[in-house]
Amino acid sequence: MKFGIFLGTEYPARQPMTRRVDALIEQVRLASALGFDSAIAGQHYLSYPVQILQPTPLLGRLAAEASDMRLGTGIVLLPLQHPVDMAEQIATLDHITGGKLIFGVGLGYEKEEFEAFGLDASQRAQRFEESLAIIKRLWTEDEVHFEGQHFTLHARPSAWPVQKPYPPVWIAANGHAPVRRAARLGDVWFANPHAKFETLAAQMGIYRDALAEFGTRQPEDIVVSRELFVAESREEAMRVARPALHERYRVYARQGQDLQLPPGDRFEDDFDELAAGRFILGNPANCIEEIRRYEALGFNYLIIDYHWLDLDDDTALRTLRLFGERVMPAFR
Repeated sequence: MKFGIFLGTEYPARQPMTRRVDALIEQVRLASALGFDSAIAGQHYLSYPVQILQPTPLLGRLAAEASDMRLGTGIVLLPLQHPVDMAEQIATLDHITGGKLIFGVGLGYEKEEFEAFGLDASQRAQRFEESLAIIKRLWTEDEVHFEGQHFTLHARPSAWPVQKPYPPVWIAANGHAPVRRAARLGDVWFANPHAKFETLAAQMGIYRDALAEFGTRQPEDIVVSRELFVAESREEAMRVARPALHERYRVYARQGQDLQLPPGDRFEDDFDELAAGRFILGNPANCIEEIRRYEALGFNYLIIDYHWLDLDDDTALRTLRLFGERVMPAFR
């Protein structure tokens, strides 16, 4: 089992972001020292009342602290980007990280973001596939001619990544159709961080069936992200995590995040029902036992999301250290 951290890049709007950058630098240094495999940064726009650090410049700064860890976008909202710009930005980052970049991509779901970019959200899947196809070709071909529904390109590429043929591509998938898309394209399936365990179990079957249907070779990694908090006791973990996670998922529900999940998987308002099969909370032994379930399901890479907007930086560092010293060794 490999382990990565999901970087908490959110901060209250109008507050100076320097403090958030400093906190992330400290977390990446600690994660590297503890032997984590990667650090991942997400992306959103216009997220008032919070502000979010954009991943590509942030990862360029964090590369100086990451040592042997991989850094990755988790995820870039690919339908909102132009593929030429994204191909060259990611190729640049791959050089800055010494060939250790992960390119995580997804569809996005917030209507306000698409409206701000003047795009139709109903066309996001087509834009996603065209954009990803162009990016891969810009990284591997000497001349690219592409005519699609959303993009037309006739160009000679000028920026190539270090990794060959290109950095690992992680495709985030909430619903069943995106899981099949990841299998069809042959890229890494980055499983939904919000789905219940039972949903992921069903999707693992869908993913493997799709690999066989499309004749696609399974990538080395199958990745899942979980909200996780570890403390010396389960009671302490629940006490600290409950208010932060409960409010976070109420916001997600208002934004329609759970509508991206398969039918039957929705965010319950009761915290115990919400947490069951969705969060990993407890003492080190509890966390080890729960992670074993995901390992048995077929996942071999876990990204832990342990630092939420309402959680202070010192608490985040303590749970990160406890996970690295008391949980990870059980899988190494």
